[in-house]
Amino acid sequence: EKAKLLRSQPARIVQPKGLLYVQQREFAVTTPKDGSVSILGSDDATTCHIVVLRHTGSGATCLTHCDGSDTEAEVSLIMSSVKSFSNTTGYGRLEVHLVGGFNDDRQLSQKLTNQLLRAFDLQPDDVHLVTFCVTELNDREEKDIHFPIIYGIAVNVKTAEIFPATFPEKGPDEDLRSAHVLTGATLTNIYDAKMEQLHIGPYFWRPFPHVDFWLEQDDKQILQNLSTSPLAEPPHFVSHIRSTLAFLKEHPFPSRSLFPDRKPRIYKKNEEGLWEQVCSDKI
Repeated sequence: EKAKLLRSQPARIVQPKGLLYVQQREFAVTTPKDGSVSILGSDDATTCHIVVLRHTGSGATCLTHCDGSDTEAEVSLIMSSVKSFSNTTGYGRLEVHLVGGFNDDRQLSQKLTNQLLRAFDLQPDDVHLVTFCVTELNDREEKDIHFPIIYGIAVNVKTAEIFPATFPEKGPDEDLRSAHVLTGATLTNIYDAKMEQLHIGPYFWRPFPHVDFWLEQDDKQILQNLSTSPLAEPPHFVSHIRSTLAFLKEHPFPSRSLFPDRKPRIYKKNEEGLWEQVCSDKI
C-alpha cells in the first residue's frame, strides 16, 4: 500500500535551498534541530536503492544511496550514525524506508533488495520496515523494456515526509564526488551535523586506467560498458560519466592537485540556503 501511494506521486523538483544532496556511496545524517539542512535527497538510482533510516524519538535521519558494493558494512555504518544522535531520548523506534531498483535483466536490484533486508535483519536492534518500494514494486514496463518508476527521493528532516524527487543541483563538487565513486570508494559520511558543515574529501585515487580510451568512445559504448542497466538510465547518464572521466584525466593525482594539504573541502550554507566553501584556515 505504501509503495503504491509513493509511486502514484509525481516527482517534485527540489531546489538547492536547504538541500543536502547525497550521491552514490555517500550518506548523511542530521536531526530536526539542523538550522542549515531541512531536506536530504538522492536520485539517478536505477539498480541502486536509496535508504532512509530514522529514529522517531530523536528525529535523527540518515539517507544513503547503496549500490551493493558492501551492503552489510554499510548498514552497520548508517545504524551507528543514527544511533549516535538517538541514545539520549529513550523512547521512539528505528524505522527504515527502502526505495529503488526495478526488474532489471541481471537481477542486480533483486540481489540488493535481499542484501539490505538481510543486513537490517542481522542488526541487534529492532528496525521497523515502513516503506518497501523496491525492485518489482518499483517497476514499469514499456515495449518489453523495464524501467524504475521512482529514480530519486527526498526526506524532509523536520516532518519526516518522504516523496519522489528530482534535483537540478547536485553539488557542490559533483565531479569530484563522482570520481571518488568511479575509482572504488567505500561508503562515506559527507556531513557534520553538529557543525552543520559538508565535508568533501580528502580523497585519493590512482590514475584511472584507460581514461583516454573511454573518453574517445561514443555514447552507446559508454552506456553499454559503464552502466549496470543501459536501457533504463536517465538521459544525462552519459554526459555525467564523461564529465567524471574528464575530471579524472585532469586530476590523476588528487593528493597533488586537489588535496595538497590533506584537508577536506568544507562547505556551509549561506544566508540564501546555498552551499558556500569555507576557508580551511578558519576551522
